[in-house]
Amino acid sequence: MGRNRFFHPFLSSSRQLGPLEQRLLDRLWTRGSATVREFLEDGCQDLAYTTVMTTLDRLFKKGLLTRMEEGRAFRYAARYSREEMHREAAGHAFRQLLDASPASTLPLSFLVEILGERDAQLLDDLRKLVERKRRELGQREIGQREPGQKETK
Repeated sequence: MGRNRFFHPFLSSSRQLGPLEQRLLDRLWTRGSATVREFLEDGCQDLAYTTVMTTLDRLFKKGLLTRMEEGRAFRYAARYSREEMHREAAGHAFRQLLDASPASTLPLSFLVEILGERDAQLLDDLRKLVERKRRELGQREIGQREPGQKETK
């Protein structure tokens, strides 16, 4: 459950971001925070006040925004950075891909193929990430052994 801490419920098909939600979230990442009125004054003049208010409220209820009372309005801010959102979305997609295939090597072979088509450097980056993860897992395994217990191979 820990690996899905941000977006497991969010990424279900009924909770994906629509274009307006994405637009407002992008604006918050750029600005930091804003009220509905500030959205309307700064680039969202084509939208009705109630449209912006309702959309921000939906994003808040999805757990993607925080809000604080400011007078009679709310000031909204993104709960997660753009990078955190992309990381979790990519992780969710990879987990679905691995879960959908009876042989986990199949999606992995597609990943390697796609990376090779895009840029050979990405394959080197993947190798480094795999090596780092192996070292991390090895350190964790050493820390979990009982005192005096030796490594088995």
